Parts: sequence; structure tokens; C-alpha cells
Amino acid sequence: MRFFITVILVFLECKSLLSQTLVDKNLVPNGSFENYKKKGNNLKNAIPWKAIASVDYYQEPISNDTSKCKGARTGDCYIGLRFQKKYKEFLEVKLSEPLKHGNNYRFECYLRLAFWSNAQLKSFGAYFSKAGMKAVNYPEKEYILDTIAAKKGVLSGGYCWFKFSGTYRASGGEKYLTLGNFSLKIKADMAKINILKPGFKEAYYFVDDVSLKWIKPKEDEIKTVYVDSMRYEKDSVLQVNQNVHAGEKITLKIAFDLGKSYLLPESYAELNKLVQYLFRHPNMIIKINGHSDNTGSAAKSNRLSEQRARAVFEYLITHGVQNKLYFQGYGSSQPIADNSTEEGRTKNRRVEFEIVKQ
Repeated sequence: MRFFITVILVFLECKSLLSQTLVDKNLVPNGSFENYKKKGNNLKNAIPWKAIASVDYYQEPISNDTSKCKGARTGDCYIGLRFQKKYKEFLEVKLSEPLKHGNNYRFECYLRLAFWSNAQLKSFGAYFSKAGMKAVNYPEKEYILDTIAAKKGVLSGGYCWFKFSGTYRASGGEKYLTLGNFSLKIKADMAKINILKPGFKEAYYFVDDVSLKWIKPKEDEIKTVYVDSMRYEKDSVLQVNQNVHAGEKITLKIAFDLGKSYLLPESYAELNKLVQYLFRHPNMIIKINGHSDNTGSAAKSNRLSEQRARAVFEYLITHGVQNKLYFQGYGSSQPIADNSTEEGRTKNRRVEFEIVKQ
């Protein structure tokens, strides 16, 4: 048995926003690492990022970091990658949509050398692939943006954040981004900071604010474009009605099987509208609230409502939303209708989009 959680957002047509949205859209999900499932240093919390080897995840500044640029570049969260003479770590994520053949994309991320490092890397790169690092023996050079191509020497920045950027021309179909050092011999690609100081070489870099954005062609003759596998005509762009305010809760039209928390395909159109809305309001902070009726135990209702809210939370992030998001399950504690009738219980089984800050 399926049920729908009721209705929604009002949309208006707008001609001029599509091209700007495409250019501004970051194809790297959770590019600043700010959205996480729960507190903790496990990278699995920073969905949908994956670690190759052991990668550190920070949700606040390191307590003994006294450098003037301590903590994240923006927000609270950032990543740490360790490099030694026979060891290196990679950070990987599935892009919110595959890259298009012949399109140019602007890649950007920020790095900071950790204060305890006694060595520095000579190169750092971004690898774009169809299946990720584990599917190849070693990345092909034509799919890598590398600092070697742009700058000689070492990557330092004086223990402060510095930008690594470049333009990547897609061959088409690349779905994954991997960050790290792609030298065949990592030992030769490291330079010791103080050659007179004993000890093994270790370079440790923090990473933050990763982005990949389409570069709009100068001769823009595109009549039809594709975003998140959805087709839009240039003259028929969707935009959410602006008459909303902080604290407002909007019930989303989302379908689940009874007692289940996985999203059904009927939900995608509604969620894609919410994705587009948040692209146009990148500074808005929102919370996804899950609710249930009073059938079953309170513990089960609380768990199911949270799982449904989390499913929406993860959908938004994996489809490229960069806004700060939260999710919470309330079980049956906040009914909006009479639980003694089936109609009332149906209304109470809902997922809401709450505006925390505009």
C-alpha cells in the first residue's frame, strides 16, 4: 500500500534564470562538508563523500591549532588528507550529474597545510572519472587537473588557505571526482620543510570549499539544456513563489510505501522542484521535518519519521544542494489532524520543508 504526503510549493515561469542557475550550480555535492548525518569524525557522516584509505573529518577547529587560519575556510567543517613516503589518502564523491561531452567546467578547492607537517607536496590534483579511483589501475593524465601544470615548487600557503583551480574539458560521462596526489612516486613528490630536522616526512593538508561549475559558452545558442536528468526549455523555467518567511513550514508531496522510508519515484518531481528552489536561494537554511500518525509504538514512529526526513535530506545533498540543511523526526508528537480517522492519519504522515533562515 502506498500513500502520498500532501501538497506543496507554487511555481512561476521565469525566462532569464535558467542559464544563471546552470553557471552558478555547484556539481560537487556538499562541497563545503557542512551537512552531516551526525556529530563525529567519520567521513561517512559527510554524505555523500567517500574515503580512499583513512580520511579525517573535522566539525570544529582542532584544539591545539594555534595558527591564524585555524578551522574551516568557511562554515565549521573541513577535511584532512595525510601523505607519507609510502602512503597517501584520497577523497572521492559522486557528482550531482554526469559531465557533458565538450563542456568546459571550472574546478576550485581550497587547501591549507597543517601546522604539524614537516613536508610539503609538490602537486595536488582533481581526477574526473566514470567509475572512481577503485575502477582503474591508475588515473589517465588527460582526466586530471594538477597543480604541476600551473605552478612549480611546493604547496604551502604559509599555513593559511590557498586556492587550487583550473578548467576541465569533459570527454563526457564523468560521474566521480577524486582529490589527492596522483604522482606515481609520492616520496619523490614531497619536499621536507626543514632538511636539518630528523624524522620521517609527512605532509598533511586540510581541504574545504570544493566546487565544479559549468562555464557558459560565449556563443550561447543552446535551446534545450538538461539538469539532474530533467529537461527544461529556456523559455519555461520554474521558480518558487517568494512569499515565504523564516519559520514557515511547507508540506511536501512525497510518496512512501506504508511503514517504509525509501523514496518512491512519484516523489522525484516534487523534490526536484525543491532542489531548483534552493539553487536560487543558496543562503537559505532549511530543516526537513518528518511526522507520523499515532499507530504503532512511539519508538517506531519516531524512528520512521526520522528515516523519512533523512531520505529527503540525502536526496537534496546528492542532487547538488549546497545550503545548510538539518533533519529531524518528530514521530506522532505534532499532529495536524484527528488521528481517529484514516483521513486525519494520512494528513499526519507528512514531511515538511521548514525555513530556518532566509
